[in-house]
Amino acid sequence: MARNRRLILSSPSEVWSLLSDGSRYGEWVTGTQQVLAADPHWPDVGARLRVRVGVGPLTLDDTCVVRICEPRHRLELEAKADPFGAARIAMNLIPWGEHTLFVLDWHPLRGPGTRMHGLPVDYIVAIRNGMMLTKLARIALREHDESAGGVLRNARSG
Repeated sequence: MARNRRLILSSPSEVWSLLSDGSRYGEWVTGTQQVLAADPHWPDVGARLRVRVGVGPLTLDDTCVVRICEPRHRLELEAKADPFGAARIAMNLIPWGEHTLFVLDWHPLRGPGTRMHGLPVDYIVAIRNGMMLTKLARIALREHDESAGGVLRNARSG
């Protein structure tokens, strides 16, 4: 299992707004080239997100299915990328003052990943997931600053 943690300088509600918009996954999920489709009821349990992942011309289509959803607290996905199998992706948002401690766990469920599970694979996944959390944190902070700036501008003009 690969586990990453990141303090995001935005509230859990602000971070959740990014997670709950399936069309935005390509902005922060490393390796996503395109969001092909997001169920309109994303991220309710059973909702699906279809994405194209890869590097350059080497791509494959992946489907993520929501297995657990606790709004503003927890989102668990099963990512299926045939022929590579499936993995559990668990995201926990822990309030940390006015910020969010984001914990991401990745664990192979089926396919070759279960046999290759261990230090080399977990290390590579941890690097990828760390890059992903850095992107998510930057987007969340930028949007937090933009909304705070709008509130300040409105307060000054009122």
